[in-house]
Amino acid sequence: MKIGIQGTLGSYHHQAADLFFNSEEFILYEYESFKKVAKSVSKSECDFGLMAIENTIAGSILPNYSLVTKYNLQIVGEIYLPIQHQLMALPGTDFDKIEEIRSHPMAILQCDQFLEKYNHFTIRETSDTALTAKKIKSELSRNIAAIASQKAADLYGLEILKRNIQTFHKNFTRFFVLAKETEPTNDFDKASITFATPHKSGSLANVLNEFVYLGINMEKIQSIPIIEKPWQYNFHVDISFETIQQYEELKKRILIKTDNLKILGEYKKNNPYLLKELEYIDLKSNF
Repeated sequence: MKIGIQGTLGSYHHQAADLFFNSEEFILYEYESFKKVAKSVSKSECDFGLMAIENTIAGSILPNYSLVTKYNLQIVGEIYLPIQHQLMALPGTDFDKIEEIRSHPMAILQCDQFLEKYNHFTIRETSDTALTAKKIKSELSRNIAAIASQKAADLYGLEILKRNIQTFHKNFTRFFVLAKETEPTNDFDKASITFATPHKSGSLANVLNEFVYLGINMEKIQSIPIIEKPWQYNFHVDISFETIQQYEELKKRILIKTDNLKILGEYKKNNPYLLKELEYIDLKSNF
């Protein structure tokens, strides 16, 4: 099985793949952009792709919603990964001798409290957390530290100087598991749909009232700008439900009230607070 991810071995996408596919054997393919991940799945170069879609601190990654529709991909699963940022450097490095910290802008944003406390560091943005760790090891960069995962530190032989430096410890990233196509199944309790509504007062409210009427939980609604149609939007909606019958009835009801209704995926819900991994995660920081 071939899995495409954005980033390098040791990245959070790598961790998400391990968590979702568990004991299944797979080969990981590294891509430098989310677009290339989506394209690889659409061309059947990879069986599945993992793509970060939102974070509890930084919010939604809007361009990735558009990639799902642009490449006609199916969402076949989701995974919520607890994000724990570690500050790492070459073994034997003294924290007080660190002059520069490097990492992806998102990781830097999520560690703002730590970086404000130690505000004498030069901060340099990079394209990938794990790649930053890998380069520090390969280039034997002294007095430089990376913000990355424990997995990256283990893979590249770096020493953790400060643990769990993220500002908020309930920091999760949600990932979509994407495929080119999927087999029909009734074993799902969540779906992602997208639609537009007529550009007039009350049209969206009329659609959302159907969710209320049927008792369907709308877990997320995200507006996505429609290219070449200024101030018009598609709505990406994640819903969960008790029965397939509820879901089928919803589709019938909103079909006549929406434009371009499309089912992006039907899959099993993953609850971040039920992850077994959280039972032994130490969320204490040491900064």
